Amino acid sequence: MNKTFSFIPQGGVCSRLIEVEITPDGVVENVRFTGGCHGNTQGVAALAKGRHASEVIAALEGINCKGKGTSCPDQLALSLRKALEGQI
Repeated sequence: MNKTFSFIPQGGVCSRLIEVEITPDGVVENVRFTGGCHGNTQGVAALAKGRHASEVIAALEGINCKGKGTSCPDQLALSLRKALEGQI
Protein backbone atom coordinates (compact mmCIF):
# COMPACT_ATOMS: atom_id res chain seq x y z
CA MET A 1 0.00 0.00 0.00
CA ASN A 2 1.30 3.46 -0.90
CA LYS A 3 2.36 5.84 1.85
CA THR A 4 1.02 9.40 1.78
CA PHE A 5 2.51 12.06 4.00
CA SER A 6 2.43 15.81 4.52
CA PHE A 7 5.49 17.94 5.18
CA ILE A 8 5.61 21.56 6.34
CA PRO A 9 8.54 23.27 4.61
CA GLN A 10 11.06 25.22 6.67
CA GLY A 11 13.52 27.99 5.85
CA GLY A 12 11.15 30.65 4.59
CA VAL A 13 10.29 29.05 1.26
CA CYS A 14 7.11 30.07 -0.52
CA SER A 15 5.28 26.76 -0.32
CA ARG A 16 3.37 26.12 2.90
CA LEU A 17 2.78 22.39 2.56
CA ILE A 18 4.11 19.48 0.49
CA GLU A 19 2.00 16.34 0.15
CA VAL A 20 3.68 13.24 -1.26
CA GLU A 21 2.58 9.73 -2.14
CA ILE A 22 5.27 7.05 -2.54
CA THR A 23 5.05 3.34 -3.26
CA PRO A 24 6.42 0.74 -0.83
CA ASP A 25 9.50 0.43 -3.05
CA GLY A 26 10.16 4.20 -2.92
CA VAL A 27 8.76 5.43 -6.23
CA VAL A 28 7.11 8.86 -6.13
CA GLU A 29 3.50 8.55 -7.27
CA ASN A 30 2.25 12.07 -6.63
CA VAL A 31 3.47 15.41 -5.27
CA ARG A 32 1.32 18.41 -4.44
CA PHE A 33 2.60 21.76 -3.22
CA THR A 34 0.38 24.28 -1.46
CA GLY A 35 1.68 27.76 -2.11
CA GLY A 36 4.87 28.59 -3.92
CA CYS A 37 5.38 29.53 -7.55
CA HIS A 38 2.58 27.54 -9.14
CA GLY A 39 4.25 26.81 -12.47
CA ASN A 40 7.56 25.86 -10.87
CA THR A 41 6.04 23.61 -8.23
CA GLN A 42 3.84 21.91 -10.85
CA GLY A 43 6.95 21.30 -12.95
CA VAL A 44 8.93 19.88 -10.02
CA ALA A 45 5.99 17.64 -9.11
CA ALA A 46 5.66 16.36 -12.69
CA LEU A 47 9.38 15.62 -12.95
CA ALA A 48 9.38 13.75 -9.62
CA LYS A 49 6.44 11.51 -10.53
CA GLY A 50 7.48 7.99 -11.47
CA ARG A 51 11.07 8.40 -10.25
CA HIS A 52 12.58 6.67 -7.25
CA ALA A 53 12.72 8.98 -4.22
CA SER A 54 16.51 8.62 -4.00
CA GLU A 55 16.82 9.85 -7.60
CA VAL A 56 14.60 12.85 -6.83
CA ILE A 57 16.64 13.61 -3.70
CA ALA A 58 19.90 13.51 -5.68
CA ALA A 59 18.49 15.88 -8.29
CA LEU A 60 16.89 18.44 -5.96
CA GLU A 61 18.88 18.45 -2.71
CA GLY A 62 20.80 21.66 -2.14
CA ILE A 63 18.92 23.90 -4.59
CA ASN A 64 19.01 27.40 -3.14
CA CYS A 65 16.34 30.06 -3.74
CA LYS A 66 17.19 33.73 -3.23
CA GLY A 67 19.98 33.03 -0.72
CA LYS A 68 17.67 31.24 1.74
CA GLY A 69 19.90 28.16 1.85
CA THR A 70 16.94 26.06 0.72
CA SER A 71 14.08 26.10 -1.80
CA CYS A 72 10.79 24.36 -2.49
CA PRO A 73 12.61 21.61 -4.48
CA ASP A 74 15.18 21.25 -1.68
CA GLN A 75 12.37 20.92 0.85
CA LEU A 76 10.78 18.20 -1.29
CA ALA A 77 14.12 16.37 -1.24
CA LEU A 78 14.27 16.77 2.55
CA SER A 79 10.74 15.41 2.94
CA LEU A 80 11.56 12.39 0.78
CA ARG A 81 14.76 11.73 2.73
CA LYS A 82 12.82 11.81 6.01
CA ALA A 83 10.18 9.48 4.54
CA LEU A 84 12.79 6.96 3.37
CA GLU A 85 14.43 7.08 6.79
CA GLY A 86 11.07 6.48 8.49
CA GLN A 87 11.03 9.87 10.21
CA ILE A 88 7.64 10.80 8.74
